[in-house]
Amino acid sequence: MDDLTGRVRAFAEERDWQQFHTPKNLAMALAGEVGELIAEFQWLTPEQSAAVMADPDAGSRVRAEIGDVMIYLTRLADVLGIDLVETALTKLEDSARRYPIEQARGSAAKR
Repeated sequence: MDDLTGRVRAFAEERDWQQFHTPKNLAMALAGEVGELIAEFQWLTPEQSAAVMADPDAGSRVRAEIGDVMIYLTRLADVLGIDLVETALTKLEDSARRYPIEQARGSAAKR
C-alpha cells in the first residue's frame, strides 16, 4: 500500500496536480469513478454481474474502473493523512463487534 501511495503521490507531483487535489475535489472525483463502476453493473442480472469478469470487454472496463477508484481513494487518504490499511482493519474490527457471527450469520439486517 505504501508503494502505491508513493507512486500516486509522485504522479500528481510530477504534473503539479497537488494544487487541484483538495479533499473536496478528490472526494468528488472518487464519487464520479464509483458511478462509472456502478454503470458497468447497472442493467445486469445478479448472475451476469457475478460472471462479468468472464467477458473480456466488460471485465476490462470493470478492472479499469476499479483501478480508478483505488487511485482516487489512495490519493484522498494520502492528502488527509489517513492510513488506509489501518483504517480498514479498524472498521472491520468495529463491524465484527456490531455483527457477531452468532447474530449476523445469513442475515442482511443492519445494526
